[in-house]
Amino acid sequence: MAAEAETGTGYPSPLRGEGGAQRRVRGSVGKIAVSRARTLRQNQTDPERRLWNILRNRSFHGLKFVRQLPVGPFIVDFACRELMLIVEVDGSQHVESERDASRTAFLNRNGYAVLRFWNNEITEGLNGVHAVLTAIVERTDVPSPGWRYSPATLSPEGRGAPSAGLVPGSKS
Repeated sequence: MAAEAETGTGYPSPLRGEGGAQRRVRGSVGKIAVSRARTLRQNQTDPERRLWNILRNRSFHGLKFVRQLPVGPFIVDFACRELMLIVEVDGSQHVESERDASRTAFLNRNGYAVLRFWNNEITEGLNGVHAVLTAIVERTDVPSPGWRYSPATLSPEGRGAPSAGLVPGSKS
C-alpha cells in the first residue's frame, strides 16, 4: 500500500494531507488572480511599503491586515477582514477614475468600507494617515470631507444595514 510505504504505519503522511488534497484557495479566486496578487506583493510602491509597515503583524490596534487581496474581479491593496475595511493607496493615475468609482461601488455592495489615500498623503503625512485610520477603526470621528472614505452599503450578513464596525461617528 502506498500509504504504508510513505509512513510505515498504514496511514498517509500528515504532511501530504488527506487523500493528497491540494492547496485550496478561498472563494472563487482563480489562479491568475492569486498569481497577480503575489506579483503585486513582491513589487510594492514606496507608499504601499510605508503603510504596510504600520499595518503588518497586527501592530495596528491588534487587527490583521492582508495586502493585495483578490476580492471578486479586483485586487485590493490592504484589507482587514474582521472590520470589512479596505485601504487603497492611489497614484495620480486614479484622479477622477470612473473605474475606481465602480470598483468602490462593487466593494461597498459586498460589505466592504473603502478608504483611499493618495501616495503623497502617505509619503508626506504618515501621522495624519494613521490618525484617520485610527478614527475609523475606533469609530470616534467621521473623516473630514477631504478624505476619500466610502462606508459599506451592505452588511456582511446581507441585511442591507451598514456594518456596525464601520460606521464612523457611532460609539458602540
